[in-house]
Amino acid sequence: MSSKAEENALRYRRAQSVTTAEEITEKEKKARKSQLDKPIHKPRDSLFSWSSEFTDFTGLVNWGFLLLTVGGLRLCLENFIKYGIRVNPIEWLIVLTGYNEGDNRQYPSVILLIFCVVPAVVSLLIEKAIAVGIISPKIGVGLQIFNIVAEISLPVIVLYIKGLEFSFVGITTVCLIYLVLFLKLWSYVQTNHWCRQGMKGKQYKNTLRRQSLSAPNWKTVEDEKAEGKSSTLVKYPDNLNLKDLFYFLLAPTLCYELNFPRTTRIRKRFLIKRIIEVVFGVNLVLALFQQWMIPSVKNAVDPFSQMSVIKITERLLKLAVPNHLIWLCLFYLSFHSFLNLMGELLHFADRNFYNDWWNANNIAQFWSTWNMPVHVWAVRHVYIPITGLGFSKASASIVVFFISAFFHEYLVSVPLQMFRIWAFLGMMAQPPLSVISKLVQAKLGARWGNIIVWSSLILGQPLAIMMYYHDYALLHFAPKQ
Repeated sequence: MSSKAEENALRYRRAQSVTTAEEITEKEKKARKSQLDKPIHKPRDSLFSWSSEFTDFTGLVNWGFLLLTVGGLRLCLENFIKYGIRVNPIEWLIVLTGYNEGDNRQYPSVILLIFCVVPAVVSLLIEKAIAVGIISPKIGVGLQIFNIVAEISLPVIVLYIKGLEFSFVGITTVCLIYLVLFLKLWSYVQTNHWCRQGMKGKQYKNTLRRQSLSAPNWKTVEDEKAEGKSSTLVKYPDNLNLKDLFYFLLAPTLCYELNFPRTTRIRKRFLIKRIIEVVFGVNLVLALFQQWMIPSVKNAVDPFSQMSVIKITERLLKLAVPNHLIWLCLFYLSFHSFLNLMGELLHFADRNFYNDWWNANNIAQFWSTWNMPVHVWAVRHVYIPITGLGFSKASASIVVFFISAFFHEYLVSVPLQMFRIWAFLGMMAQPPLSVISKLVQAKLGARWGNIIVWSSLILGQPLAIMMYYHDYALLHFAPKQ
């Protein structure tokens, strides 16, 4: 009781002191106004000073957007004057449908895309065989590893044998789909393995217990309700069926669960908006790529060959604008429009496909927020298992970046049919760059850390594109001596 009285007394003294300070301020204002020289000055900071605590820069933001718009229009006019109108929707259809792909229009990319169902079904059959006891878990895990490694290697093998029959867009799509399937099957196999291990642990505990004779064997109403609710959940091995597998393969996630969160209905307006965004976004990206990106990349070959630093820098900065604009369009198109479209159709309730990566103050924060499906997969299936084995967090992070670097290189080198390590080195440079960005954030503030993140995005990608296209042009278009 005494403590409460002391707290009330303290509050009264604080309120009294504040009131006294306000009274003194008011008296000073009245005394100043009564002076004969009519003073107008008072202590205050300029708005651009940090101590002013002024935060409303809406007008400057509008000015920045207007300036960017004017600069963008000027670049568009310059592009049209220099190259003419290069946009040709007929070529888009030829490229996207693979109309000229293969001998006698065999469409090898389409065949490979259809065949990707086979490794998924094989994985299900192996899991069923383990569940019913036809094969041992050790043999089953070995077969699963062989299956997913063969699945990710198949595009490489087929491309090596029949490389000339594939279009670039076709084999790129195949590699992307097979990589997504690889990550999904990894999660599918590992999650079912966890379920088996968990069931073995429960069975072992049950064999060590016997029912108590002293306690009555009765259940409360709450217990019965909880059991009825849990009985509707799918449990291992009831999840091992084609319906469950194909739902997971189509769902906008890389991490498998036996019971995904579901929505109760499909929102028609939301669905129509996402469909319009996908259709419009695909056309916009293709138009920007054909009109702006391809000419800029082609013009960057000679400066790279001459190793002229000034010309390379000029081409890099010129390529950075269209590349970054296309990257932002692809981000919105993929992570918001398309994944939300699939989630709505499949009643998939977890729509956390990205976080506020644009506010990232260091590189590590960017990689943990911009691509949430891959990030969650890496944490769940690589990072946590490695740290669980006793390894350090730094070692687990390096392994995660190594796997990411390998597959970034896979998505570039395999479609281009040439082995380079620029994408791999770029990804492996992220851990030290992350350390540097954290130091900058700690010493200079969060704003400078965010500037480093944006600089790496704007300049890093076009540099890699220029390097790959330069090597590709020398390999395929250079005159033979």
